[in-house]
Amino acid sequence: MNIVVLDAYAANPGDLSWEKLKEIGEVAIYNRTAAQDVAERAMDAEVILTNKVRIDRELMEALPKLRYVGVLATGYNVVDTEAACEHGIVVANIPAYGTMSVAQMVFAHLMNICNRVAHYSEAVDSGRWSTSQDFCFYDTPLLELAGRTMCIVGLGNIGMAVAKIAQSFGMKTMAVTRKSEEELHCLGIQKANSYEELFAHADVLSLHCPLAKDTMHLVNASRLALMKPSAILINTGRGPLIDEQALADALNSRHLYAAGIDVLSEEPPVSTNPLIGARNCYITPHIAWATKEARGRLIDIAIENIKAFMEGNPRNVVS
Repeated sequence: MNIVVLDAYAANPGDLSWEKLKEIGEVAIYNRTAAQDVAERAMDAEVILTNKVRIDRELMEALPKLRYVGVLATGYNVVDTEAACEHGIVVANIPAYGTMSVAQMVFAHLMNICNRVAHYSEAVDSGRWSTSQDFCFYDTPLLELAGRTMCIVGLGNIGMAVAKIAQSFGMKTMAVTRKSEEELHCLGIQKANSYEELFAHADVLSLHCPLAKDTMHLVNASRLALMKPSAILINTGRGPLIDEQALADALNSRHLYAAGIDVLSEEPPVSTNPLIGARNCYITPHIAWATKEARGRLIDIAIENIKAFMEGNPRNVVS
């Protein structure tokens, strides 16, 4: 089995091993692959592993030996799955590998906004506490989560993990989801009948739904206008779920208190992205998924997916 990994660096910058992959075939590993180099590097590939390198119809037609594409992520929009079906190419993804890591990042952003730990650590290092007239020093609002309402868009694995953590902080939980009211009641989650109802109730709004035609710019100017000026928005899902200019406007006009963002519509972002430098907007560079533990699971599941395919029982198929 000839296996080509097109963009290995994001999943494994050197702190993990590809040895188990090498045990099941001839493997060529590239840290990064430019679009113009994909066809040449994958010419003899029966299996391609990709994270963000696009595998489109034209490329599939140029790779007659290709039988399988493994996406090193949960989202698989980088692959033309319709063309894959037509060419008999199996496409598989990696579900649920980073559930707890992403949920952890939701609360890392939330804790940063509520408690500003880095800000105060830097203030102490700069001598501001040492020169304070009082035994304590604070110059930002400090917020308690207990009693506030965490509103969640999408109650898959990550959304459910976020709900459970929120409840452990004493937060109320509410969600837009296909799950029934009866099922949610057992979980201590209130069901919202619409996005508009959810946005209006949110003290914290966290996004965990897939990116699709009906969720593109789910967060837009009209829905942001429904939110409390004290509300916080967290996005560890997909960048285009948010109309970034509308969010920047809401933050800069103080209609929204703060945002914690791990994903943007274009990555890496252009310097003119309106969220960069927006008031109370804290951006991390798409790293919620990237703990060593989550990346290790990602690679292990990718290898098990390939083994299952080789045995004639492909799993996690999305094509």
